[in-house]
Amino acid sequence: MPHATGTFTVDSWEQRPYDEAEGATLSRVHLTKTFDGDLAGTSTTDIITAIAQVETSAAYAGFERFTGTAHGRRGTFVLHHTATSGPGESALSWTILPDSGTGELLGIRGGGQIVNDDGAHSFHLDYELD
Repeated sequence: MPHATGTFTVDSWEQRPYDEAEGATLSRVHLTKTFDGDLAGTSTTDIITAIAQVETSAAYAGFERFTGTAHGRRGTFVLHHTATSGPGESALSWTILPDSGTGELLGIRGGGQIVNDDGAHSFHLDYELD
């Protein structure tokens, strides 16, 4: 199973709160990214975030369309994100939406994790191709 690693930068972040009630703020966020490493390319992402009264406690879920190459194979695919963080803990994972691959990435499937280290983002993605 190929193992892709690398980094990404967040190029834009457009956040629109839609529910700012006591306990947590719920927002829709549209962002764009640039990937470097075994995945090279760009993406657009839409997520729903929940940020608690204590900003270190948050969660999000959403979808991201990656366009570029995975180990030199060109195409696109969609990632499903889930993340939760709290004091002293965090979990950020993503899975490839089955049957979302195109081009040379047709049939791609798998999953991995994102690591956020004080704003520097890295990733790993274990995937298979038909």
